[in-house]
Amino acid sequence: MSAIHEQAMVHVYQQILQRLLSFYSRAERTALQLLIQRLIVAAGGIERIGDYRVLTVQNGSRDSFYVLTALRAAQLSIAGRHPVTFDLRVATPRLGETTQSTLENIHRCYSALFVYDDPRVELLMSDNREVVPFNHRQPLSVAGHESNRMDMLVLGHLRSPDSPLEIGDDGYLAMAEFYRHMARWEAGVDSLVSSDTPRQQKQFMAGLRRATRKIGLVTEPTGTFDSLFAQLDGLGGDLFQHFYGAHRVGAWKPEGCFQACRRVGHIGIDDLIVERSEETNWPLFSEFLRVRTDDFIASSPENEYLSPPLSAHLHGLQACYLQGRSYETGYGDYVQRAVMIMHRKQLPEHACAQANELFGPPSAIAERRALAALEAQKTLGLNEAQLVCMLFAPFVEKGAGLEHFLRCCHPGMLVAMPDLHKAMQGAPIADQVAQWMVDVSGLSIDMLGRLYGASIAAPDQENASGVDPQQGLDDTDDDAPGLDADGLRERSARH
Repeated sequence: MSAIHEQAMVHVYQQILQRLLSFYSRAERTALQLLIQRLIVAAGGIERIGDYRVLTVQNGSRDSFYVLTALRAAQLSIAGRHPVTFDLRVATPRLGETTQSTLENIHRCYSALFVYDDPRVELLMSDNREVVPFNHRQPLSVAGHESNRMDMLVLGHLRSPDSPLEIGDDGYLAMAEFYRHMARWEAGVDSLVSSDTPRQQKQFMAGLRRATRKIGLVTEPTGTFDSLFAQLDGLGGDLFQHFYGAHRVGAWKPEGCFQACRRVGHIGIDDLIVERSEETNWPLFSEFLRVRTDDFIASSPENEYLSPPLSAHLHGLQACYLQGRSYETGYGDYVQRAVMIMHRKQLPEHACAQANELFGPPSAIAERRALAALEAQKTLGLNEAQLVCMLFAPFVEKGAGLEHFLRCCHPGMLVAMPDLHKAMQGAPIADQVAQWMVDVSGLSIDMLGRLYGASIAAPDQENASGVDPQQGLDDTDDDAPGLDADGLRERSARH
C-alpha cells in the first residue's frame, strides 16, 4: 500500500468514526472510553495493543450489531491516537435461524463500518463445520442444512417426553464448537468480547451442560464465560462426534489451520451497553448501519436458538398431543407468560406491542400455526409429523415410549411395532415399514438405532434457563433473556 493510499484510508476511517459517534449519546461516548480502557488493560498496556486480537460473534441480533459498532469505534479511536490498534475477528455461525435476510443485514452493517477492506478486521463464517470468508451471497450448503436439521432432531429426541420442553439444545453444542474453533483459527485470538449479561451467560453455560449430558459428556457447573474456553478445551473441539462417531461427522475444516490449544479470555461489556431498549438507538441501526430492524434475529426466552413463533408452536403441539389440551391453550399459555415477563421487565410499550403483533390475537392462532409450520419446514426442513414425533421421543431407552406414541398418533402402525424394534436393533425389515420410520421421524434407520441405544441422563438439580418444568417459562425471572425490544418481531417476511 502506497503512503498516499494509506493516508487516504486513514482519512476515510476517521470519517467513519466521526459519523458513527454522531449517533452515540453522551452516555454511550463515555461507555466507549471505558471499553477502550478495558481493552488496553486486557492487552497488557497500550504498547501491546497492536498484538491483541479480539473475537466477537455477529449472528444478526440487535445486540451483536451494537457490540460490533462499539468495537469498531474503539478500534478506530485507538488508531487515531496511536500508531497501531487491536485486530478484530468477526464470526457468523450458520445455524438454522441464519436466513438470507440476516446475512444481507450483516453485509449492510459491514459496508457501513467499512470493514471489508480493512486488514485489521477479519470476517468469517462457518458452514457445516468449515471456516470460510464471510459472503452474504453464499447460501448455506445442502450438507450444512441437513446437518442442522439432524442435530436439532437428535438432541430433541434425547429427552424424556414428560421433561421440560428442551428443544434446540443442538444450538448450544454447535455454538460451543463454533466458539472454540473460531478462537483457535490460524493465529487465534486473545479474548472473546460479548454483551451477554451474567444471566445470559448462565443460561448458555447451563444449556451447554444439559446438551453435553444428553450425548454422554460431563461439564463442570459454572455460571459465566470466564471459564468457557477452559471447559471447551476439556471437552474437545468435536462434540457431535462423541454421539455420532467420527465416521459420520468429519473434523472442522480446513484441517491443520487450528491451533491445538490457546488461552482465550472473556471481556464482558454488558455493563457498558446503555439505552438498550430505548427508541433513541434505532437511528444507529436504520440510518447509519442501514440494517432492517424487522429482520433482527430473535430468540425465545427458554432457548436462544429457537425463534419465539416456533417455540410457541412447539408448546401448542405439546399441549395438543402430549398433555390432552388444545393447541390453542398451549400456544396461548406460552404467549401469556412471555408478555407477562416483558411487562415485569418494564420494557417499552413499543416492544410489548411488537410481541402482541408477533403472536397475534387468539383469533389468529390458526394462522400463526400455519406460519410457524412454514418456518419449521423452510428453515429446519421439518414437518409437523416429525416435530410431534420429536416431542414424544419414542425411540430412546430401547423404544420405551414407542407404544404410547403409536397409540396416540399412528394407531394403524401398532401391528408393526415388533418390526420397528427389530429395525432399530439392526435387523432387516420390509422396505415399506422402514420408509415409514424415516418419513415420520425425519431420521435414518441407522440414527434411530443410535437413539434406541441411548439412555436419558438424569436432569440437573439446577435448571438451565429458569424454565419451570410445568410451565415452560419462568414468569418470576425479571432477567429472562430473549424478550427485549429487539427480540420479538414478526419474521415471516424474512423467510
